[in-house]
Amino acid sequence: MNLKDIRLFLFDMDGTIYLGDQLFDFTKELLRTIRESGRDYRFLTNNSSKGVEAYVAKMARLGIEAAPEDFVTSAHATIYYLKEHHPGARLYVCGTQSLIGQFETAGFAVPQDIEQTDVIVLGFDTELTFKKLEDICKLLAAHPDMPYIATHPDFVCPTEYGSVPDCGSVIEALHYATGKRPVVIGKPQPLIVELAMKSAGVTAAQTAVVGDRLYTDVKSGLNAGATAILVMSGETTPEILAASEDKPDLVLESGAQILAALKE
Repeated sequence: MNLKDIRLFLFDMDGTIYLGDQLFDFTKELLRTIRESGRDYRFLTNNSSKGVEAYVAKMARLGIEAAPEDFVTSAHATIYYLKEHHPGARLYVCGTQSLIGQFETAGFAVPQDIEQTDVIVLGFDTELTFKKLEDICKLLAAHPDMPYIATHPDFVCPTEYGSVPDCGSVIEALHYATGKRPVVIGKPQPLIVELAMKSAGVTAAQTAVVGDRLYTDVKSGLNAGATAILVMSGETTPEILAASEDKPDLVLESGAQILAALKE
């Protein structure tokens, strides 16, 4: 495994550097070694239910010092997309108050009034109500061509007791109800990876995306032209890997093998 040309590692978090609230044994040394070797890293997450501050706090609880600029989220990518394609739009957000606050901080009006909506945005909404689903159905019925955007496509979010429905599951529910599918922004689309590379000033050839999910982490790396590294420490099983059309450049048991390669 030759990682000498990699200058930026983009890590998924849950299943890759920790599992739930349990940091993997290698994580601290891996992150320290990356920066001590003159390389850099960022944490990528599709989870749009929380702001960066929550991830900084979680890392602190796990014993890792992190700054807001160490994270790139699907909310960041969605804000970038909206500024590029729908500047000044009024948003109806099916998402948490945290996500709504991020859009407002970025300069978007979020009236949450279906009569004052230009763009629908769907996120991982841990505060989901039936009214929000109904509002989106009403909007798509009255305005079939209204821009409809989802922050990411993950079907489930892992928890300490199993999984809960994530944004992708709600996308499917709304598709059954309306026949409409949103434009999806987060992984596996390349934008989130491209924003991270831009922030670090590196090229795709100098970047590795490391994660435990084929259909989001690995595919986003492949779509961005970066090195895609699958770690078998999270969701993906050998059976899932064998059946997938999305083949990573490297398959590792865990990030511990990256640490070993960097120390050679």
